Amino acid sequence: MPLNSSDFNWTVSAFTSKLTPAADICVGLTILSIVLLSVLGNGLVLVICYRRRKKMVGSELLCVNLAVVDFLCCICFYPLSILSSFRHAWLGDNVTCVYYGLGCFIFGLCGMFTITAISIIRYLKTCNSLVYAVWLEGTNLRIACFTIWLVATVWSSFPLFGWGEYVPEPYGLSCTIAWKGYHTSAKDAFYVICSFIFFTLVPVLLIVVSQCLILYKVSRFSYSLSAKGIRNNLRHTEKQLTMMFFCISLGFVIAWAPYAVVSFLFIFHKEGWYMAPKGFVFPALFAKSSHIYNPLIYFYFNKTFQQELRCLLLSLWPMLEGNRVGAHVPPGQQASYPIHIQLQERRCIKKTSFCLSQDKPRKSRTKSKSSGRASNTGGHHLPDRLVYTCWGSSSKIQVSNLLENKPVKSSLNVSL
Repeated sequence: MPLNSSDFNWTVSAFTSKLTPAADICVGLTILSIVLLSVLGNGLVLVICYRRRKKMVGSELLCVNLAVVDFLCCICFYPLSILSSFRHAWLGDNVTCVYYGLGCFIFGLCGMFTITAISIIRYLKTCNSLVYAVWLEGTNLRIACFTIWLVATVWSSFPLFGWGEYVPEPYGLSCTIAWKGYHTSAKDAFYVICSFIFFTLVPVLLIVVSQCLILYKVSRFSYSLSAKGIRNNLRHTEKQLTMMFFCISLGFVIAWAPYAVVSFLFIFHKEGWYMAPKGFVFPALFAKSSHIYNPLIYFYFNKTFQQELRCLLLSLWPMLEGNRVGAHVPPGQQASYPIHIQLQERRCIKKTSFCLSQDKPRKSRTKSKSSGRASNTGGHHLPDRLVYTCWGSSSKIQVSNLLENKPVKSSLNVSL
């Protein structure tokens, strides 16, 4: 059935960019930068989690789920918006608009539900450890991840059956829920209001309340330990984890808050002229930037991720590795023979020490070989390399003097 002139004009105006060509290019480059940084960061998180999959605890599955959400969303959907920005019009009209809106809404809900689940689990672990120990095991967390994806997919599919609609956003380079559908029919109004209240407002309130209670509990516990003069590593570790998940939750809420406010205001306005198209661009781009924060937060707060990333980089680029050899002389003593030489290999933080004894040099060399073999048994298996032990002094030193147990004069500490 051919479209009449009004339908054709609506299609052209809806799927055409309302921005200037220069602004379209800037939007495309911004989204492209977000995609590259997100794929790199979340890809590293997924690789590291795969490398230590046997050591992962149950609660880390939610972090993996969040990384999967950010990684797949940037790969599967954002390229459409990038190409549309460079084309100055939406690419593919209504079919790709429904695909983009449906996918982004599914992954957006999954991200919000995952962070909500992380906040609730952290609250239970901090304030009610008995419930955490009984219910929040690995199997139950896998069920929780499956439930998150199921609920997000089912609710996002309602517009395909007449409850709501996926339409272009006011600036024409992205698609989302028809928030203005509140004025079209009772079904659309019900879907829009439920989406905003139960799938936006309630999760945000749960995240904020949980994180505030966690911070209060941890600060109170820390103050009680400090008052008693108790210092332990457990308190520091708990603080690090609390701050890490607090920053993840806070970053997500801050990134999506402007877009939620703009969408909420858009519900109660029949016309779209209450805000310029550029006013919709910045909240949308700011919400997309939430995919970048989480990997940076992981690598900043989590020392395990830092060590695994260092080992991963050293395994990919062996030229980054290096050995450090140093001679240790106790303070207050002269640098006389024997010298204690310490070798630290910087592959996966392996450490081997060699002690050159004046009495039994051959026995010490045998012990050093056995200790070197023992150090290679733990961690990742890496090929052995020859290590040359060096001595330094202010005068010339003959190797025969060392083998014959002759004293060395004016020996100096060695640092390579």
